[in-house]
Amino acid sequence: MHEGAVVDTEREYKVGQLTRVEGEGSLHLTIDGDGAVTAQLRIFEAPRYFERIVVGRHPDEVLDIVARICGICPVAYQMSAVHAFESLFGVEIDPNVRLLRRLLYCGEWIESHALHVFMLHAPDFLGYASALEMAVDHRQLVERALRLKKLGNRIVAIVGGRAIHPVSVKVGGFSRVPTARELEELRAPLADALAEAVESVALVAGLDTPPSDRDVRLVSLRHPTEYPMNEGRIVSSDGIDVPIGSWRDAFEEVQVPWSHALQARADDGVPYLLGPTARLALAADQLHPAAAAALRATGLTPDQIARNVFRSIVARSVELVHALAEAADILDGYSRPQTPAEPWTPRPGVAAWATEAPRGLLFHRYEVDEGGHVTAAQIVPPTSQNQAAIEHDLAIFAPAVVDLPHDEATRRLEQLIRSYDPCISCATHFLRLSVERP
Repeated sequence: MHEGAVVDTEREYKVGQLTRVEGEGSLHLTIDGDGAVTAQLRIFEAPRYFERIVVGRHPDEVLDIVARICGICPVAYQMSAVHAFESLFGVEIDPNVRLLRRLLYCGEWIESHALHVFMLHAPDFLGYASALEMAVDHRQLVERALRLKKLGNRIVAIVGGRAIHPVSVKVGGFSRVPTARELEELRAPLADALAEAVESVALVAGLDTPPSDRDVRLVSLRHPTEYPMNEGRIVSSDGIDVPIGSWRDAFEEVQVPWSHALQARADDGVPYLLGPTARLALAADQLHPAAAAALRATGLTPDQIARNVFRSIVARSVELVHALAEAADILDGYSRPQTPAEPWTPRPGVAAWATEAPRGLLFHRYEVDEGGHVTAAQIVPPTSQNQAAIEHDLAIFAPAVVDLPHDEATRRLEQLIRSYDPCISCATHFLRLSVERP
């Protein structure tokens, strides 16, 4: 608190299922005499040591370890790591292995997006404290969410060997690839799910969205011919364009004094936004035709979605359609590779890569010795990269809610934070909000 400042009000906010905020956090808003707001999302995150655990490990051990970082997005951690090592070692994977990896990632996008859209974010718009309460009046909506999530988990299990923390991904390919019969069993469920997902885009586009208008830098992968997932270049809405392994050429992690969690900034210090909204804005022209049609039917443009933080639910729903439609296309074009994995030989150097987790760009960097063992690691999740953008949005949005009744202000702020789909493993936290006025 600045000398002479007067605490106008101090309120405690309980935030259940506030994801991607590990441990206990607080939101601190400072309003100056001109009405300007400074927001600090204070996160007290316990260290997890994964960047140290992988030191001394061989690449395939690393893949199994990093999959444990997140129970919702284990594929993302494996994909960033495996592509990093294969890039360093010069491994050329079978084209059908590449298709399987996109199918695996589609499975993760399906289960993650379905969970967030219907179970975590929709209750905010429909006026319920939780999905359990929402189910009383919207049972079919919750059942749809469970069906879609179950299908995503099933894809991950068939391709990855296990629905949670998959085990079949390895450098060069897979330890095992699915049979034609296993994949064929997905065809009918995918068709049914696609129809439901298309309906869902129209549903969420019609939800009552709080007013919000922001102009933020958007960052995602960009690929010449496909919607961003495993490959491409790192680009932004305002001209950043670097190779996929060169995240550190344009961005950096920083430690802010009010939080134990690292944040990330572009080199010019400007915050940026990752995730479905950014991908849609930067690569809508590469959406699957089914997803593109669903987006057009909403009457919303990618720019309109990007400018309103609460419309991220529409972007996620469009990507849900895309993931389901692409998964079905992969089944049509897939042939089982003759060998599950290509041989490889370790070499010293730096292995670095980024892929698109459901919540945004995930960057991995490993320093490797002559024997192929990791000597240093850096893992930059979407969490830390989106943290500054959350604070930016809170500062813009806060003046409209700080004078509302306590419970309503809490709900509005929670809804904004949940627009970023923070990681579900960090459930049940509370925010302590203090507002300072001169």
